[in-house]
Amino acid sequence: MDEIINKLIKKYKTNSPFELSEALGIHIRFMNLGQSTKGLYYRKLRRRFIVIHNELPLEWQRFVCAHELGHDRLHKGINRFFLEENSYFSPGKLERQANLFAVKLLSSGSSPEQEEPLLSYYLRIGIPPEVIFFLDE
Repeated sequence: MDEIINKLIKKYKTNSPFELSEALGIHIRFMNLGQSTKGLYYRKLRRRFIVIHNELPLEWQRFVCAHELGHDRLHKGINRFFLEENSYFSPGKLERQANLFAVKLLSSGSSPEQEEPLLSYYLRIGIPPEVIFFLDE
């Protein structure tokens, strides 16, 4: 996973999931996905799409884009939905991998200050603090 992320950042000179998706030819759409879905990734007729719930705060839109980009890079050929953490959906291995991909991508090039709590670090670099719970599952 680290190698995939490092190659992307080196090649495209950014860790922005929106810029990377565009460079990779992935179409990004925003629409109302209801209360339980934050985003989804799918392929149709050789075209790839990331759909992000349009009512999410910007930090969440960025995280969801990175998460869905993780599915594109790690789980080729599988359509995935990023469901609300409070739903009855138990994220499996693929969801945990996409969450970790998103955190690693978004935090690339930065690190916590000495003795900085993880929550403060995530807030400082624009990662939703709730993500901490995703990584422990």
